Amino acid sequence: MREDLLHAMEAVRDRTLALVGHLSPADLERQVDPLMSPLVWDLAHIAAYEDLWLVHRFAGAPLLRPDLAARYDAFETPRAVRGEMELLDTAGARDYLGAVRERALVTLDGRPPDPVLHEMVIRHELQHTETMRQAMELGGLLPPGEPALRPLPPDGGADWVTIPAGPFRMGARGDRFAYDNERGAHDVALPAFRIARRPVRNGTWMHFVEGGGYVRREWWSDEGWAWKEEYDITHHRGVAAGHPDAPACHVSWFEADAFARAHGARLPTEAEWEKAATWDQGPTHPTPTPPGATHPGPTHPGPARPAPDPIDSASGALEGTGQVWEWTASTFGGYPGFVAHPYPQYSEVFFGDEYRVLRGGSWATHPRVATPTFRNWDLPQRRQIFAGVRLATEA
Repeated sequence: MREDLLHAMEAVRDRTLALVGHLSPADLERQVDPLMSPLVWDLAHIAAYEDLWLVHRFAGAPLLRPDLAARYDAFETPRAVRGEMELLDTAGARDYLGAVRERALVTLDGRPPDPVLHEMVIRHELQHTETMRQAMELGGLLPPGEPALRPLPPDGGADWVTIPAGPFRMGARGDRFAYDNERGAHDVALPAFRIARRPVRNGTWMHFVEGGGYVRREWWSDEGWAWKEEYDITHHRGVAAGHPDAPACHVSWFEADAFARAHGARLPTEAEWEKAATWDQGPTHPTPTPPGATHPGPTHPGPARPAPDPIDSASGALEGTGQVWEWTASTFGGYPGFVAHPYPQYSEVFFGDEYRVLRGGSWATHPRVATPTFRNWDLPQRRQIFAGVRLATEA
């Protein structure tokens, strides 16, 4: 376990540094949008988090830079103010990363790693590189070849899958690492439902726009319409510029909900999503698209489906998972018997009706993070996340 962990820590750090290797200090140190941190803040935050958990909490040693603790604490310094603060410059952040890593490795001399804390720190860094990619896309700073969205296979006569009624085991098992909000595993009984085999494509979204998607009031919730009107949102520039067969990306929950209503469908609950993504109760039985819930894609032929992503290997009845996060109808809360661990600020402070759950992972999500039980969450108006739509309807 120790050698595997050391290898993972090294590989993840190499990945982080390679992500920003093409950027100048000026690009790393500017804040491209108030929604996002300067990239140099993320780098130093990764170091501060590792020092807190793998040196201070795990080994009992003092923090390397206690004077930086509040500055690089996500709750003490909200994103909107990080661009105005005095931060470590690029060289300073890189030195901080290196110095903390040396300390973290020393703590493992003669001591076995903690299966929760060390894995949590590895995944924390992987999650931050996805957040950094969100900022990089907003600032036009992504490396060549990104975003790595690829066209979905052409629709056939089996665009929807019926998942039969019955219970399933939802949540993470106890034999592997999982965040507190994924625990504990519990039985959930669901009626039969239909779920789209693939996420919604850009071309399909453009049909929605051309059909009055941002004008037809009856398709929008009260909150969604108010958001759309306040920010004068009349289209989706990113979707319009994307490949017509690629999944629609950077879609807010409000837009996803309106799109579903326009097609006589809805967003799946997260229980429905997880049951479909982990369904192994025999072969799937494709069903015709239900009346009133059509979402035809472009008619021109698309490319053959490439090799599946790691997340696809556990995607059950679903195809195209792991390209875009998929909004669900569910608000974010704890499962029965929830216990905050190892700290309440990871999940518990976000519980309530304000946040909506996303499932599945995106092209920027590392497979180590994007498990079928992993729960992401964001505000319904947010567009910066790599999020799309998969439809559901009653059976």
